[in-house]
Amino acid sequence: MANPQTELSQASSNWKLVLAGQIAFLPTGILTTLLGPMLTILIAHWAMNDTQAGNLFLVQFLASLAGVQLSGVLLARWGFRPAFLAGLLLMAGGVATLFMGSLWLGLISVAAYGLGLGLIIPTDNLLIAEISTGTGLTSRAGAVSLLNFFWGLGAVLCSLMVAWTAAHKLLPFFLGSVALFLVLLALAVRNLPFPPAAKPAESSVAWRNLAKSPAIWLFAAVFFLYPGAETAVGGWIGPYVSRLGSRGAEMASMMPAFFWAALTVGRGLGTAVLHHFSERRVLRAGYAMGAAGIALMLWAPALLGVIIGALITGLSYATMYPIAVARLSQRFGVAARSIGAVMFSLASVGPAVIPWMVGVISHATGSLRAGLLLPLGATAILFLIHLFEW
Repeated sequence: MANPQTELSQASSNWKLVLAGQIAFLPTGILTTLLGPMLTILIAHWAMNDTQAGNLFLVQFLASLAGVQLSGVLLARWGFRPAFLAGLLLMAGGVATLFMGSLWLGLISVAAYGLGLGLIIPTDNLLIAEISTGTGLTSRAGAVSLLNFFWGLGAVLCSLMVAWTAAHKLLPFFLGSVALFLVLLALAVRNLPFPPAAKPAESSVAWRNLAKSPAIWLFAAVFFLYPGAETAVGGWIGPYVSRLGSRGAEMASMMPAFFWAALTVGRGLGTAVLHHFSERRVLRAGYAMGAAGIALMLWAPALLGVIIGALITGLSYATMYPIAVARLSQRFGVAARSIGAVMFSLASVGPAVIPWMVGVISHATGSLRAGLLLPLGATAILFLIHLFEW
């Protein structure tokens, strides 16, 4: 029979970890989306064309891919603590040096914080999904949605602060402040009671058997396509609007804020929505509306239509990723720590490839609208995938 005192102590420890994970996702949201509001600034600062600008996304998310692979090793052997702390410190080092020198130093800085993101994102998501059942939260999907609400707050704050600090020539101060916050956070959470490494038998995965299951391939498609589409929309909407005329140029740095704000509001409401509607219905409706929102952004005749399209897309995307993470954890249990290394790797490859391809297509065709057909197509495919029961 379980000891009530032990259960109470465990619940208290879990709440501390949930709070730490939520706070950590604020700067994580800032850095994941930093290239979006800064892209127009960096293009001018380093005199880049669209292909070179797309390379920034490629570097960030390939470094993130390496971080995800490393996180899988760390989680399996030593548990959550090393990956969590290393992720925070690498992010701090990268953002502190981003705006200090040439394009090459910038690429190294992007790679550093990308590596940190690759460590912290799967670690934090899997941590919350694993411990959420002991905290009174309604569901894994609701807990992960709430976690990613804080990520969204960081994304919105990023767009607003980049726009404001760039206008007041305080951008290096903002980047340095984020770095300092990350270092202080790492110091504050280093002694929290993170779950230990799983026993080998618990986390072992029979990959040969899994490869025969259609579900694992559908999970792989979701973890590749969705983060890639989200990053492409959030990353390129600023440059897209800047080319719509003088008013669009004035709004460029602010445009990602509309997308990320809608995404954040949706994730804040995610727990309530998932309480009333099934995950499958939310997924189908979300991807259908997301495709409609991107289409409106690309073919709206005026800036207002682009803004409305960005809001629809952000709101529609809100719970897509949290539900995917929660379903992965629920389906595979502790083994999701090992399977997650593969899935979150794909979640780094997608944001590396799809936004980069947007830049390549834009440069080749002379039309950024043509490049942005890529996330529209990805969203349509995701809708079709979720018409099936799996």
